[in-house]
Amino acid sequence: MTNISSVGASHSLRGEQAEALLRTLSTWGNTTTIVVQGGCVFEFKGAFPVGSIAQGFYNLNGSNPGFHGHIRLQSIACISFQDKPHRGRESYAFVFRDSHDAIIFKVFLGRQRDGQLIAHQVVEFKRIQSTLVI
Repeated sequence: MTNISSVGASHSLRGEQAEALLRTLSTWGNTTTIVVQGGCVFEFKGAFPVGSIAQGFYNLNGSNPGFHGHIRLQSIACISFQDKPHRGRESYAFVFRDSHDAIIFKVFLGRQRDGQLIAHQVVEFKRIQSTLVI
């Protein structure tokens, strides 16, 4: 497995594809979203919320309580694919990056109660990774 992480990588989604990917992720069921900021790691486990465009942001409209936020789509230069083991288990994530190749956030595929990845998410991740089509 590989970890593709460069803005210049030819095997990344373009930043312009972020909205379509985010809308797609909201239909996949449980995922894990991770934001690393200032040495802190914030995680949200659950369905990625549906969003809408307003005032220059993709606004996450999750249930309350739940995951909410505002994503400036113009800040996303590319979305790379992370497919490397984590703690000895298969793991996949979409990595949203800025124009300096810094990670903005990651959305990891979800797991079932037994710890196995959700099969249909793996199939779709690999399809998007191989075709670069959402």
